[in-house]
Formats: sequence, C-alpha cells, structure tokens
Amino acid sequence: MGRHGTIAGRKSAQDSKRAQVFTKYSRMITVAAKAGGDPDYNFALKNAIEKAKAINMPNDNIIRSIKKGTGELAGETYEESTFEGYGPGGVAIIVEVLTDNKNRTTSAVRHAFDKCNGNLGTVGCVSYMFGRKGLIDIEKDDSVDEDTLMEAALEAGADDFVTEDDYYEIITSTDAFQEVSDALRNAGYVLASADIEFVPAVEAAPSDEKDVKNLEKLLGMLEEDDDVQNVYHNCSLELDY
Repeated sequence: MGRHGTIAGRKSAQDSKRAQVFTKYSRMITVAAKAGGDPDYNFALKNAIEKAKAINMPNDNIIRSIKKGTGELAGETYEESTFEGYGPGGVAIIVEVLTDNKNRTTSAVRHAFDKCNGNLGTVGCVSYMFGRKGLIDIEKDDSVDEDTLMEAALEAGADDFVTEDDYYEIITSTDAFQEVSDALRNAGYVLASADIEFVPAVEAAPSDEKDVKNLEKLLGMLEEDDDVQNVYHNCSLELDY
C-alpha cells in the first residue's frame, strides 16, 4: 500500500487491484482484532475497518476477518515483519509484511530486490533515515474550509498542516495521532486516509533513467505481493508503479 502521490492516484491504484487490497486489509483486520474485537476500544482495529470500508469491502468480509482475529473462526496465524534495503540509485526502502510463512515472504522480497538491482539489507540499515509520523489526509472540496480545518487540527495536537494539490495533510506525532484523528472525525471531517507511517527525513533520487525504471519495477513487485502491507521509500521523484 504505502503512499502513491495524489489521493486520486492512490484510489485508482486501489480500484485496479481491489481483490488484492481486500486480502491485505483482511489480514490487517485479523491481526488488529487479536487485541480485542471491539473497535471502540481497539484503535488499530477501528482504523483497519475504516480503511476497508473506504474501499467498499463488504461487511461480511470485515466481520469474518474480525472473528478470525478473536478466535471465533479458524484462520491463519500471521506474523508481522519488516525488511529494509536499498533500491537502484541508492533509494532507501522499508517493507512491512504480514505473513503466515516468513521463509516464503523473505524469499519473495529478496528476489524482488535482486531482480531489480537492489540490495536487501539488515533491519536498521535504512530506517534511521525515516521517522514515524501520523499522516491524515482530507480531500479538498467546497465543504472544507482550509483555515477552519487547520485550526481544528492544530488545536487537537497536530504538529503540522500541509496543503497539497487535491488534499490537506495533517502531520502528528505517533502519540497524538489517535486524539487528532478522533477530533477531526468528531468535527465532521471525512478522512481520506489516516495512518502512522515511515516519513523520510533524507531524500534520494536516481540520476540514471534505467535506475528509475528498475526502482519503479521493484516497488511494483513489492506492492503486488499479498504478504506485503506497506512499502515506504525516500525517493524524491514522482514514480509510476
């Protein structure tokens, strides 16, 4: 999943791979539900359900995924893991996975890096170039007043407010993320996306066009893997994958 430019671009990517995205969010819900099946008392589960609903996942799928997590239904046991490495042109990449077979997933991730002239490293080799931040996106439309939204976000504890081409982005600390998200929802705002993500503190850009193409291929291969939940990178270029 990760971040894909504009909201419209991210929605288009989701629409074209809807079944695959359903699989990823089902796993996310199942893992989150292990900490409790009531979203009112489990923010991770609440956030996962809202993401699933945003892509029109059927309620039956959501309920079934929750029951697998709480043990009411039999299901696979998923393990969370993170991979780090360098893509072509020295771009730092972090890959978050949920898998029921770590050996299979490790092999697939390594194959993607090797095939695209990347280098899979050890945990910690690139994560120092990123920070964990809460990112909340709200689409621009006539019903959203920028100044009012900014004031509401900052009063709720947000660190920063950024205006993009088609959306507003609210940036929070990890500790303030839930409080700010809830405050904006309670104020009537519709959150196009809301998650805690790796945000690059240092950016890189391949200088060779071949490296750019291989980087796009690598990121695409990772995104297409059902075990991969999120892919983060520090490339400053607008990429198409």
